[in-house]
Amino acid sequence: MDGVMFWVLAGLAALLVGMSKGGLPVIGMLGVPVLSLAISPVAAAGVLLPIFVVSDMFGLWAYRRHFNARVLKILIPATTAGVGLGWTTASLVSEVFVTGLVGLIGASFALSLLLRRGDRAAKLADVAPGLFWGAAAGFTSFVSHSGAPPYQVYVLPLRLEKAVFAGTSTILFAYVNAIKLIPYWALGQFSAANLMVSAWLLPVAAFAVFGGVQLVKILPEKLFFRLIVWALLAVSLRLLWQAGAKLTA
Repeated sequence: MDGVMFWVLAGLAALLVGMSKGGLPVIGMLGVPVLSLAISPVAAAGVLLPIFVVSDMFGLWAYRRHFNARVLKILIPATTAGVGLGWTTASLVSEVFVTGLVGLIGASFALSLLLRRGDRAAKLADVAPGLFWGAAAGFTSFVSHSGAPPYQVYVLPLRLEKAVFAGTSTILFAYVNAIKLIPYWALGQFSAANLMVSAWLLPVAAFAVFGGVQLVKILPEKLFFRLIVWALLAVSLRLLWQAGAKLTA
């Protein structure tokens, strides 16, 4: 984990993670794929998790007054179960399968939003769909830090105000990342070398959190959600390509 290219990619990954904690949740998923251009995906996930966790602290402060309590009450238990499932099946489930599945879900949902005509009425935060998509988000977040697509399948149709959407996302994934620390440690993801790299990248991520907060404030609400959907589509297609490339390698 050295060389100019590694540090350029690592800095970019930390920037993406930080901005995601500033209220642009989908782009954080790009962190692991970007850093995987320099090191293995497993090592990339280990390096970035401490950055996710510390960045969460800044995001929690920024959005401490902006969240939907009902959504969190539904999703926190569900994501906990999903993380537990990811831990217990870590040696059994193919990362390629999970990557492809997350990409397929995200791309299908994003395309349905982009192609539909007219605005639909906001849905209610129903418990049953929330438990399903929350568990899916916890599971995929544990496996590959890619919990955003299942989460957004549930939350985007609720049509939350943009600051509430950003705050709810930040609070939920701060919790998810925190409970991932123990299983990641148990699975040997936190080497001394990984933690040293994480420490060097933390200032970049912290700066990016506040950049993301400012973007959320200045972007018009309709444009904000349009960008979120396009970002979801781009990341999902990237995951599908990644899974396809590994299957054909």
